[in-house]
Amino acid sequence: MTNTELIEKFYTAFANADAETMVSCYTDDIAFEDPAFGPLQGEDAKNMWRMLVNPGLALVFSKVWAQERDGRQLGGAHWDATYIFSKTGRKVVNRIDASFEFRNGLICRHRDHFSFWKWSSQALGLPGQLLGWTPFLQHKVRQQALDRLRKFSSK
Repeated sequence: MTNTELIEKFYTAFANADAETMVSCYTDDIAFEDPAFGPLQGEDAKNMWRMLVNPGLALVFSKVWAQERDGRQLGGAHWDATYIFSKTGRKVVNRIDASFEFRNGLICRHRDHFSFWKWSSQALGLPGQLLGWTPFLQHKVRQQALDRLRKFSSK
């Protein structure tokens, strides 16, 4: 399987709410990072997807690419996720650019980039619009996300 096919497999599984296929695309020591959770390693990154995958989420991915540059296998994709943020019941359309590194036919690094302010404005309403750009709100959301992940992982 090519790295491009691996990215497509990952997002197709995500769109189909198949977390186990998603995490099978990762190395055991996967390094993941995004603005909401911050850096996650290994099982924490895998459990994040297990926790977040939801049949009610609509996902569209595009611009999938992979190449070798300077001896490193790199890739990327764009994806849009539309869902209801469970904490507030507000609809979110999050536009995300992902970057990947590969090792031995699996994803070993995955970083999602998105505007935290745009996300928080949708997910949290007025507080997100007013404070979504501040480190205070970003830290608070990250702590809540990590607490939720710890509770999920301990089950």
